[in-house]
Amino acid sequence: MDDNQRFQIGRRTSLMNIIGNVLLTALKATVGYIAGSTAMVADAFHSGSDILATTIVLHGLKISHRPPDEEHHYGHGKAESIVSKLIAILLVVTALGIGLSAYNTLKDPALEPPNTIAVWTALISIIFKEWMYRYTVGIGKKIKSQALIADAWHHRTDAFSSIAALIGITGAIYGYPILDPIAGIVVSAMIIKAAISIYLEALHQLMDTAPPKEVMDEIRQISMSVEGVRSVHDVKARKYGVQILVDMKICVDPLITVEQGHHLAGQAKHSVLEKIPDVKDVLIHVNPCSEKDYEKCNSCKHYKNG
Repeated sequence: MDDNQRFQIGRRTSLMNIIGNVLLTALKATVGYIAGSTAMVADAFHSGSDILATTIVLHGLKISHRPPDEEHHYGHGKAESIVSKLIAILLVVTALGIGLSAYNTLKDPALEPPNTIAVWTALISIIFKEWMYRYTVGIGKKIKSQALIADAWHHRTDAFSSIAALIGITGAIYGYPILDPIAGIVVSAMIIKAAISIYLEALHQLMDTAPPKEVMDEIRQISMSVEGVRSVHDVKARKYGVQILVDMKICVDPLITVEQGHHLAGQAKHSVLEKIPDVKDVLIHVNPCSEKDYEKCNSCKHYKNG
C-alpha cells in the first residue's frame, strides 16, 4: 500500500468518525440536559472531545503524507506520533473537566435522579462507540497509523464512559442519586488511564525506538542472502512514524573493486526494501572483510554465507 492509498483510507475513516461524533455529542448533551444527568452531560463532553481529537488526527495524516523537503529530509512521518501525544493531552484535559464537574455535583445536597431517557441514550452510545472503536482500530492497524489507533482508543474510552454513566444513571433512578456523579468521577479516571498509555506509546516512537527483534533478524538474513556479502554487522534501525530507517555495515571481499562493493550494497538495500515494506530507507557502509574480521563475525553468531 503506497502513501497516497494510506492517506485516503485514513482520511475517509476520520471524516466518518467526525460526523458520527457530532451526532452523538448533540444527542448526549440534549438528553443529559433534559434528563438532568450529570454523568450523561460529562459523557457528552467526552464525545465532543472526540471531534477535536479526530480533527487533529486528520491534520496529522495530511502532514505525514507530505514528501521530504528542504527542511525535512526524511519526510514528515513523525507527525502522527506528535498527534498521538496531543490526543493524550486532550484526553487528560477532558477527564479533569469531567471529574471537576462531577465532584461539584456530588457536593450538592439536593441530588435528583435523572430521567429514564438517559438510560436508553447511554445504551445507544455504548453500542455505537464500540463499533466506532473496532472499525477505527481495524483501519489503523491495516494502514499502520499510530494516530488513528490512538483515536480509536478515544472511542473505546467513550464507550467505557457510557457504561459507567449507564450504571450511575440506573443506580440513581432506583434510589441512589449519588451514583450519577460518582460515575462521572469514574469516567474521568478511566480516560486519564487511557491517555497515559497513548502518550507513552507516542513517546517511544519519538525516541527512535528500534523495531522488534524479529524484524532486525529478518534484515540481517535478507542482507546475508546476497551472494558476495560475507557478513553483516552493526545493524541499527529506528521507527520513523509508521516506517523504519535502517543503518548497517556489510563486509565484502577486499580484492573486489569499489564498483563491485557498491553493487553488492545496492543489492542488499533493494532486497530489504522489497521484502520488508515497512522499511523506508537503508544506509549501508561497505567494509573490506579480512579473515580475522570474518572469523570474528562468525564467533559473534552473525549471519554468514555457507
